[in-house]
Amino acid sequence: MKNRRAFFKASLAVTAGVVSGHSVLALAKEEPAKEKKATEVHTDTEKHTFPKSIFYTKDSGGKWGKKGGSHLPNVTVEGEKVTVTTKHGMSEKHYIVRHTVVSDAGEVLGEKTFSSSDDDAVSVFEIKGKHKRLHATSFCNKHDLWLTEFSIL
Repeated sequence: MKNRRAFFKASLAVTAGVVSGHSVLALAKEEPAKEKKATEVHTDTEKHTFPKSIFYTKDSGGKWGKKGGSHLPNVTVEGEKVTVTTKHGMSEKHYIVRHTVVSDAGEVLGEKTFSSSDDDAVSVFEIKGKHKRLHATSFCNKHDLWLTEFSIL
């Protein structure tokens, strides 16, 4: 019985060492925080800063450079009807996975998931009320998350 307990204790110690060593290596590979570029997102009560690698915008295509034309969500507003369109091909290997409309407070107001077999990436949402700042997102399976800011006034 003592040998079995000693074995488990030793196994846990080795596992903890490997996990913490891996974490230290992962941290060492990260860029220093002051060198990372960031995008500021303002809410009525707070200002948030997110690394640009989380999402891409018209002005910041990041590593995808000039792919915004086919990846940015285009938004049209007609009363309470919000249409989000991404002018992107839809094939099994490369397609728009999802559209989302999010309030400035982070509340998801509309979402639609697409299949690679869909003809196009178009979503229509009914958004009630006036909103100073909303965010439409378009997620591509190869080129990440793209964001367009808009309002309903």
